[in-house]
Amino acid sequence: MLFSKMHGLGNDFIVIDTRGKEDIDYNLLAKRMCHRHIGVGADGLLLVLNSDIADIRMRIINSDGSEAEMCGNGIRCFAKYVYERGIVKATKFKVETLAGIIEPELFVNEYGLVDKVKVNMGKPSFKRKDIPMQGDPESDAINTSIVVDGNEYRITSLLMGVPHTILFVDDVEKVDIYTLGPKIEKHDAFPRKTNVNFVQVIDKNNIKVRTWERGAGATFACGTGSCASVIAANLNGLTERKANVHLYFGTLEIQWQDDDTVFMTGSAEEVFVGEYLD
Repeated sequence: MLFSKMHGLGNDFIVIDTRGKEDIDYNLLAKRMCHRHIGVGADGLLLVLNSDIADIRMRIINSDGSEAEMCGNGIRCFAKYVYERGIVKATKFKVETLAGIIEPELFVNEYGLVDKVKVNMGKPSFKRKDIPMQGDPESDAINTSIVVDGNEYRITSLLMGVPHTILFVDDVEKVDIYTLGPKIEKHDAFPRKTNVNFVQVIDKNNIKVRTWERGAGATFACGTGSCASVIAANLNGLTERKANVHLYFGTLEIQWQDDDTVFMTGSAEEVFVGEYLD
């Protein structure tokens, strides 16, 4: 099986053109291929499929074999992959995902390679029934609280294609995300679990984010999490609606427009290609 190893600011993926190969158990394959010692190593698989309702379809399967609705860093890698291989010809196209139709726009250099990808990420939802989160289904979870191991934490939760929960901290480097992250991810308040973002506000236009991803653990970057973090920071009066999100290996530009549409702009890199033999 031929594959490409790609990453979006350190959030890494194995990309496979699975058109005509739909009979394979990719959930099981993800566990093997994404293993960092006995496989290729990645946070998840990105699968290329044909679509009846868009130009192309993307599936994302986490390293634990679970399937995610969407992935912000993944969609940028996916868009670069399908364009540079001629699977799609346009620099702006539609991708079918479990979170709906996502529209990436590509910035292509003189060599025909994709330097950056701007993605229309859609609109967030704040209702607990959509996240989903326990409580009044029609209410929001902006600056609310949960209790973990007897300690109360102020959080903001929302749906940005996938569920995200944001905690504001003084220094993201001093937070033990490996302990607190999974406890919030699997908290009873979230019946389908949640991604967890620890956010340090630098100023009105810059934040630092560290993410514990549902189904993948600690990752170097999270696109939907970066979008959710800027939205949460703005709702709590900490940033403007446009901000730079500083991650381990670079920066994402996030803009939450007045009509509630969110745009994310960032890079995607192809590291190597190979053939998986297992």
